[in-house]
Amino acid sequence: MNRRDVLKSMPLLAAAPLSATPKESLAKKSRLRTAICAYSFRDALKAGTMTYADLVHMSVEHDVDGLDLTVYWFPNTTNDFLLPLRRLAYRNGVEIYSISVRSEMTRRTPELRDKEVAEVKKWIDVAEKLGAGHIRVFGGSVPKGTSEDVAASWVVEVLKRSAEYAATKGIILGLENHGGITERAERIIDIVKKVDSPWVAINLDTGNFNRNVFPQIEMCLPYAANVQVKAEMRDESGARIRQDWDKVVQMIAKSGYKGYLALEYEAKEDPAVAVPRMMKELRALTRKYSA
Repeated sequence: MNRRDVLKSMPLLAAAPLSATPKESLAKKSRLRTAICAYSFRDALKAGTMTYADLVHMSVEHDVDGLDLTVYWFPNTTNDFLLPLRRLAYRNGVEIYSISVRSEMTRRTPELRDKEVAEVKKWIDVAEKLGAGHIRVFGGSVPKGTSEDVAASWVVEVLKRSAEYAATKGIILGLENHGGITERAERIIDIVKKVDSPWVAINLDTGNFNRNVFPQIEMCLPYAANVQVKAEMRDESGARIRQDWDKVVQMIAKSGYKGYLALEYEAKEDPAVAVPRMMKELRALTRKYSA
């Protein structure tokens, strides 16, 4: 076919529908990356025996792609701290892709919900300075004497208002399944749907559901913007058991999820020993199941 024939055929090509098969294949193609959640080293960060810069160097040493920085132990949020940390990560090929913050969106009064929105906005500015495109937030507990439906409506309100600001910075807010108002997959999905913003999604924690763990993980996956992987989960009796990571990562990949799997280590073994070993396992699984 010469150039003239190609040009003649272009209107027909434009009018023809795209093949469904490649499009569906692309939608289902997973792209998995590894990360460490700073909360794994909470005791050392709190005591000052480890710094956030140390986490960057650890990521390089153990071939980890990214960091989810729990902000609880930031010395401050000034440029003097944030920008050198961003530079260090960039120069070492480590992405600070997420920060994790505290929030309690089920506040009874409008004034308290205003404060929640202001606090989330503050952390959006911090995330922007670090180059992070995602923030993990909590919904909160259901206040005594308040119905779950009413408490959920407050979370929707706070998230909607926060998302308006997040959108101006290009940052996604990930609501975590963290007990309280987000104890069940059905409720957290309902909240995210009612917020109805491309800047609000689920921060899926694989160890936080108390029952029907795998079905609830599967329900949340289509809405997940970040996944935090736990070493342990609760069985139907409530006992803590080792989570089957091969099963979890296979489920995540099958859903077409594209993004990070951040190890948030909370088990009893020393994280300085356990995290490097578990990151090696997680890295092998992401490579095994990434399409």
